[in-house]
Amino acid sequence: MTPATHRLPSAGFSITVRVSVIADASAIGRLTTSVGESGGIVTAVDVVDSDSNNVVVDLTCDTADSAHAEQVVADLEKLDGVDVRKVSDRTFLLHLGGKIEVAPKVALRNRDELSRAYTPGVARVCLAIAENPEDARRLTIKRNTVAVVTDGSAVLGLGNIGPYAAMPVMEGKAALFKRFGGVDAWPVVLDTQDTEQIISIVKAIAPAYGGINLEDIAAPRCFEIEERLREQLDIPVFHDDQHGTAICVLAALTNALRVVGKPIGKVRVVVSGAGAAGTAIIKLLLRQGVGDVIATDRPGALHRGMTGLSGSWQWLVEHTNRDNYAGDLRGAVRGADVFIGVSAPNLLTGDDIATMAPDSIVFALANPDPEVDPREAREHAAIVATGRSDQPNQINNVLAFPGVFRGMLDAQAREFTDAMALAAARAIADSVGEDKLNPTVIVPSVFDARVAPAVAAAVRAAAKGPQLDSTPDGISVAGPEADGQE
Repeated sequence: MTPATHRLPSAGFSITVRVSVIADASAIGRLTTSVGESGGIVTAVDVVDSDSNNVVVDLTCDTADSAHAEQVVADLEKLDGVDVRKVSDRTFLLHLGGKIEVAPKVALRNRDELSRAYTPGVARVCLAIAENPEDARRLTIKRNTVAVVTDGSAVLGLGNIGPYAAMPVMEGKAALFKRFGGVDAWPVVLDTQDTEQIISIVKAIAPAYGGINLEDIAAPRCFEIEERLREQLDIPVFHDDQHGTAICVLAALTNALRVVGKPIGKVRVVVSGAGAAGTAIIKLLLRQGVGDVIATDRPGALHRGMTGLSGSWQWLVEHTNRDNYAGDLRGAVRGADVFIGVSAPNLLTGDDIATMAPDSIVFALANPDPEVDPREAREHAAIVATGRSDQPNQINNVLAFPGVFRGMLDAQAREFTDAMALAAARAIADSVGEDKLNPTVIVPSVFDARVAPAVAAAVRAAAKGPQLDSTPDGISVAGPEADGQE
């Protein structure tokens, strides 16, 4: 039998194996034992057929990756009396033909309805909007529609895989908008990675949308694209990789600190990854009054004295790392209260987490493999969170962006603001409830129906209330500086 994999199985690599096995009392047990010894996790066993000698079983299991899935199947084939008939990759099956569609909101059953929905009646609505363009928000899909815009340059943890390969992610994003926020969203996948072209295209299509959700655009271009579009458009521009992630991290940290009894103004936070997400997280934490932050990336800790920096890294050097620590990530986490990883897998070990302060908090958010194995981290940290759905405390942007856009669209907001970000984070954190908080529950479930409405209400209130000005040192979470480094 092949040794168990060291990677964590997940539903993203779920397979269903149809096997015929000799019908005896131990048949099913031998199948499930084989999967377990191969490092997989059985999630369902369904008997689909049988005769006097054999039983046909659909064995559904989570694996760690494609190679691991093949190994699980190979180990099943080695069992006596087992015939593997078919293997289905459940993720690919779900994506066949795409995941979203357009459906009309009005019936078109006869000439009367057609005459009002289309010509000649539609001309009256067109003329009304021509006379008063603001009526487009009331009389067209603009009031509830968001463009999910990407150039495919930084897709998930896969890197620059291009516009075609980015489509499944953008479809999924659109589906989540609808499922959790009631927002109609559509992928706008651009076959260009030129900053000026992207800005020009998005500006040109903006009349049809009530908001722009930038997605999976690499740093540092994402900073400039967002900043300039915010200046030029009269609808909110929101880069989810930055602000959605930052909102969810602040919400989770708020509750984690409640559990361990530490005030945010007293903690030292180490952030691994000073790209788009890391920069936005740091800015939101500073806005919330965190004690100190050390930003780290490939060169180590960003500190005063580093040369050749530009944009966001220069800003981080000037606004973080109070004691000017100049070492590597492992040294930075020593004595730290909080570790937040938005970078790469397997950068730390359990021994590194052991050097952190008592009651430490670890958010290892790299996907699919975190910066530190969560099983090792839990041996030393009080609270551990990841971005994975199969682990406790999943920090997932779906907690934020559907409600944020629902609130902005309802308020007919013209921009995304710092006040909205902080309000959304508070709403997510408070959705858990003081009586429910514990080390394994610091964020609500992504399927908690209360979350998106609570976030939307908080964002609507923030849109109508006094807006936060930038603090004297120039912290602004809604518009990071351009020309940063990754």
